[in-house]
Amino acid sequence: MTALSKTPGLRLVAAAALAAGLGAGDAHAAWEPTRTVEFIVPAGTGGGADQMARMIQGVVAKHNLMKQSMVVINKAGGAGGEGFLDIKNSKGNPHKLVITLSNLFTTPMATGIPFSWKDMTPVAMLALDEFVLWVNAAAPYQNVGDYVKALKAAPAGQMKMGGTGSKQEDQIITVALEKATGAKLTYVPYKGGGEVAVQLVGKHVDSTVNNPIEAVSHWRSGAVKPLCVFDGKQLAYKDKVTADKAWADIPTCKSQGLDIEYLMLRGIFMPAGVPKDAVDYYVDLFKKVRAMPEWTKLMNDGAFNQSFMIGAEYTKWVENEEKRHRELMTAAGFLAK
Repeated sequence: MTALSKTPGLRLVAAAALAAGLGAGDAHAAWEPTRTVEFIVPAGTGGGADQMARMIQGVVAKHNLMKQSMVVINKAGGAGGEGFLDIKNSKGNPHKLVITLSNLFTTPMATGIPFSWKDMTPVAMLALDEFVLWVNAAAPYQNVGDYVKALKAAPAGQMKMGGTGSKQEDQIITVALEKATGAKLTYVPYKGGGEVAVQLVGKHVDSTVNNPIEAVSHWRSGAVKPLCVFDGKQLAYKDKVTADKAWADIPTCKSQGLDIEYLMLRGIFMPAGVPKDAVDYYVDLFKKVRAMPEWTKLMNDGAFNQSFMIGAEYTKWVENEEKRHRELMTAAGFLAK
């Protein structure tokens, strides 16, 4: 029997010291950023991903949610491939995040660049984004039927659909629209959703399928109008966006005979090989962001589907979406040869 075991007082003091030491070690082991965090946006400025990333950056700074700064960096080259390859080549770096959209799947499938979502670490699904069929406010179409009638009556390719990038989400929906109507559109790709909206306002294209957040300011100002939303149900947001219309007032495309549904990921990934503590840190950070009033405003302004996933559930969802997008890309003839 040791001297320690013979002396209860010493044994208690030693146990307390050991517990204190472990506590200090645990606190020291809790991961947090030690330098500026780069928040990569694999898309152009003004689009939905860019707006969400910059809102998050602002909220983190305003509410002091992180000791280190966060900087948003747009890397849109190669339909976002530039940004994804940056993350792939940053294995083990916990100071890099990327906000993904569905080009997470479509870009490698369409371009053949050596990248997969499996080259990254899933962190969290922040939301799902909607797609709306928009036309200029001065256009004579009051509903999908009017639009489709004009589309079928026009010479093939005369009517233009503006979108973000080639062989990406907007063009997938455009191809689905063509197949559903038997008509032919000319698809005009731009660098970002903000530019797409401006082109519609300027009547350089006849329609777009912009996300709500990308067109809301132009809808509010009376420059564009929505014809339908590509979801299985109407949007839930009932606060007025214009003098007399709310997101909830937009009918589904399906209810008007255009049987197309498509929602897009707004999710966060990190490079492969990062510590689990770092992933947990960012999950906690984004939970804090989602509790802020600025997030609530963004969700309302952009009519987002507020689904949130982490861990195995999120990974499984991504796996299923990859399969779905391969089917969509195959049907559209967009797979790299």
